[in-house]
Amino acid sequence: MKMANTPRKDIRILRFPEVIRKTGLSRSELYSRVRSGEFPGKVPLGRRTVGFVEREVDDYLSDLIQRERNQPNLERA
Repeated sequence: MKMANTPRKDIRILRFPEVIRKTGLSRSELYSRVRSGEFPGKVPLGRRTVGFVEREVDDYLSDLIQRERNQPNLERA
């Protein structure tokens, strides 16, 4: 396997149950968001095993929080 020559920081891979706990999403909702491209893509770890790059999951959650906080609250109007 050829490895890229770019410098790497620590990369941590989260397994599916960890991602579900971290995001609070159900298994089916997580799969749906991955399929739609809304959630970061899976990393194949084996024939039947996938993971997700923790940094990408964290970035997704940060963006989600930021979008929610920037939306005007229509209930206050």
